[in-house]
Amino acid sequence: MSIPEIIPKVKLIASDLDGTLLLNGAQSLRDDTCDYILKLLDKNIIFFAASGRQYYSLKRLFAPIKDKIGFLCENGCIVFYNGKQLFKETLNRELALELVDEILKREKGEVMVSGVDVVYLKPKNMKFFYYMRDFVNFNVELADDISKIKEDFMKVSIYEENGISNDTVKYFHEKFGSKCTVVTSGIEWLDMIPLNVNKGYALKKILDYLKISTDECIAIGDSDNDIEMLKLVKYPATVESADTNFKVNAKIITDNVENLFQKIIAKNS
Repeated sequence: MSIPEIIPKVKLIASDLDGTLLLNGAQSLRDDTCDYILKLLDKNIIFFAASGRQYYSLKRLFAPIKDKIGFLCENGCIVFYNGKQLFKETLNRELALELVDEILKREKGEVMVSGVDVVYLKPKNMKFFYYMRDFVNFNVELADDISKIKEDFMKVSIYEENGISNDTVKYFHEKFGSKCTVVTSGIEWLDMIPLNVNKGYALKKILDYLKISTDECIAIGDSDNDIEMLKLVKYPATVESADTNFKVNAKIITDNVENLFQKIIAKNS
């Protein structure tokens, strides 16, 4: 499908971050990204960052325009728009703590538990804590006993530095897949979130709230945790660097997201 065919009907763009808007392991936006998003907003095209990341981290990433865009966070567990929390989904606490114990007793893999504004870590190696705080720029807290944390948990994640292994994915799918959504998120992460919650679930709620149809939306992603979002909309998109097997989910393929933004803006000028 060519770009000119899709532009007239687009009212909302939802884009994944890692591997999509952030290419080659980048942890900051390109200098021109926010300018393009502002130009989209001027054309009455709403932008949502759709990520497995926490709200705090996304706000920092999009600091110059954080009050002008929407945030689909934690793989669909919580959504903010115009500074307002639209909804939140949480894991059963007993299940969340079982997942934490399962990860902690494994020789390989670090555990991360997501609250609204903070992620809680009980690192096996402090290198993980510094990585999340200083490189990924998450708002993090050390937790000696995660069971004593008072707030609800949205997500429990396992991080494997050299890439999440197929054995880990298989194990958690087989043991917990009937109790929660188990999905890879980027290269190093496996996320466990409430059953049937995903980016597509959250995007549908966003579109219903804004009274926008799925035919008026572009969703852009590159990984397994983006599939439901891409399947929801009429105009699914991905980047050239996405895995060949993933590209079958997309009608639009772009070398980078900013170039797609540029073409949309030009068509609406």
